[in-house]
Amino acid sequence: MGLSMGERKAVTKQMARRYAKASRSEKTKMLDELCALTGWSRRHGCRALSAALQSKDPPAPAPRPRIYGKEVLEPLTFIWASLNGPAGKRLAPFMEEIVEVLERTGELAVSDEVRSKLTQISAATIDRMLGAERDRLKMKGRSGTKPGSMLRRQIPIRTFADWDDAAPGFFEVDLVAHDGGHAVGEFCQSLNMTCVATGWTETRAVRNKAQRWCLEALRDIQASLPFPLRGIDSDNGAEFINAQLMAFCEQEQITFTRSRPYRKNDNCFVEQKNWPVVRQQVGYLRYDTPGELRVLNELYGHLRLYVNYFQPQMRLVSKTRSGAKVTKRYDRAATPYRRVLVSSDVTAEAKEALTATYMGLNPAALKRQISALQDNLIRIQRTKEPKKEVGQPPDHPFRMTVSWKPPRTFPVRQPAQPSRTS
Repeated sequence: MGLSMGERKAVTKQMARRYAKASRSEKTKMLDELCALTGWSRRHGCRALSAALQSKDPPAPAPRPRIYGKEVLEPLTFIWASLNGPAGKRLAPFMEEIVEVLERTGELAVSDEVRSKLTQISAATIDRMLGAERDRLKMKGRSGTKPGSMLRRQIPIRTFADWDDAAPGFFEVDLVAHDGGHAVGEFCQSLNMTCVATGWTETRAVRNKAQRWCLEALRDIQASLPFPLRGIDSDNGAEFINAQLMAFCEQEQITFTRSRPYRKNDNCFVEQKNWPVVRQQVGYLRYDTPGELRVLNELYGHLRLYVNYFQPQMRLVSKTRSGAKVTKRYDRAATPYRRVLVSSDVTAEAKEALTATYMGLNPAALKRQISALQDNLIRIQRTKEPKKEVGQPPDHPFRMTVSWKPPRTFPVRQPAQPSRTS
């Protein structure tokens, strides 16, 4: 079998290097060898060797000019840190709005050229440029849900697939425990609620899982919502499946449903918020004092504004399966505030009130206030007296080891008149 064209060219190129330095008699022998190997005539062999001697390796392509340099990386890092490190697919659609907000509040000052680059940067480029910072900021808990009473037979079940046509006001609710890894005694809980249609999230800290505190937190959240509370969907814990909450829902004409037991995906909308809204913000330490409860609620007061107005979110639009491959499609990232504004089920007065609140907010200042409260929370937790509870090992105080570290602080541009943290 003869040689292929590629093999003939490789042999000719290799032989041409020796052919150029060989004597006349050696060149004759080499030419005979090449013709016997390739099947060429002597004239064609001579031409092939001459062409191989004259050809040069193509020059390496010039590297593409860098479009986004240090002048873009610095403000991009500041924006990314101010928004609590969102992924590129969430940040890119929100970039134009957040640049405008930070410039309006005096937190960011960039040239027209840098502003243009920031608003045009792609999600993949954002992730690539911030890869080093993301790696430098490199927790899983357990469930504390206890089964509710027999009353749950009177509460209908709603699964994750029943939310297709939900209007603003239908919330999933869950409790997140702050037991520090030792679920003994009384400790604080975070009651987290997420609107299925808009992603609007409200969080309140309560003393424990008692029904009265959960109901009190629900009433407080109901009063602060920009739209009516139309429905509550909970897990099967006794803190929710009780006569008090059921009576409250009947009185306020609120739809009350529950998930299937041991099916956490039925509460997927609130479960996915427990990490960024609660665990990422306050960690896994134990909070069980009135001072810590106060700081938690103060932190959540700032956090509700920060999350609902300045944290873009993506919603799953469709999911198709082809064999073993599952393809998911998401919509364009938008903040809960923007989703409320485009909803036809929210009144114009409520939208005007939300816009007025939005125009008075500074996301960078909110981030600084949240960070200060996080530091205060950890300081209180570290300096308080460890307690002894029933069932605790005798010489093992409550875990004071910090299993969560606050995020690395980034240098930020201080405003002309920095706001004072209350």
